[in-house]
Amino acid sequence: MSDVNGPTGQTPASNGPEDAAVDTAGTGAGAEAATTGSTAVGPQTTAAAGGRRVRVVLVDDHRMFRTGVQAEIGETERTGVEVVGEAADVDQAVTVITATRPEVVLLDVHLPGGGGVEVLRRCAPLMADARQPVRFLALSVSDAAEDVIGVIRGGARGYVTKTITGTDLVNSVFRVQEGDAVFSPRLAGFVLDAFASTDAPPVDEDLDRLTQREREVLRLIARGYAYKEIAKQLFISVKTVESHVSAVLRKLQLSNRHELTRWATARRLV
Repeated sequence: MSDVNGPTGQTPASNGPEDAAVDTAGTGAGAEAATTGSTAVGPQTTAAAGGRRVRVVLVDDHRMFRTGVQAEIGETERTGVEVVGEAADVDQAVTVITATRPEVVLLDVHLPGGGGVEVLRRCAPLMADARQPVRFLALSVSDAAEDVIGVIRGGARGYVTKTITGTDLVNSVFRVQEGDAVFSPRLAGFVLDAFASTDAPPVDEDLDRLTQREREVLRLIARGYAYKEIAKQLFISVKTVESHVSAVLRKLQLSNRHELTRWATARRLV
């Protein structure tokens, strides 16, 4: 019988062979289970050497795989990655992600309860949070085009297969934390082909109302960037970013950032 360490410290019994573990202090049941009997050995990553840290939740229905990933990347002093929770199905994933608010979620595509796409759908408000966005990186054994395209359209920032090395996975996690898109070799082609073949009309009157700079700000807002991050990336002031956001909301007749993100996602601008 497995444990669920909730945010209040209570430990209700699990009803299934798998478990969801929330470790808000980095030393809870999830982290313990993943490191017991294993010692990850390897060179210190660039991220760890620079003092960078990223909080991660592992979502996969195979406990042994989660244990292996935890042992490979979860030694925080070496890798900079702190695994703060685990989940084995959709409901557990949403509960753990909501409770821990990690910066990156490593998400399997095929999960009991609706799959990775359902997790993305139910966590959409967390992805759209400008101050503390939760970003998703799919980590799956599948390299099928429909799986890749499905989770990317759902909002994931990248897709890597389980053949990836521990060092490359750590680097991918940090890149996704920074807002980059990350793909295993050849998978990016699926995404490019899918979006190139879209049936969207060539002219979008709503989008044409926006200036080029307003479109740039729109895309970054929809990707979860904070105003300060947008200002730094576009080499403009925070006040100018605020002005552009106000103009975009007014021109598109939207009320807030969440509506703006949904608008951009529906048009595949993210």
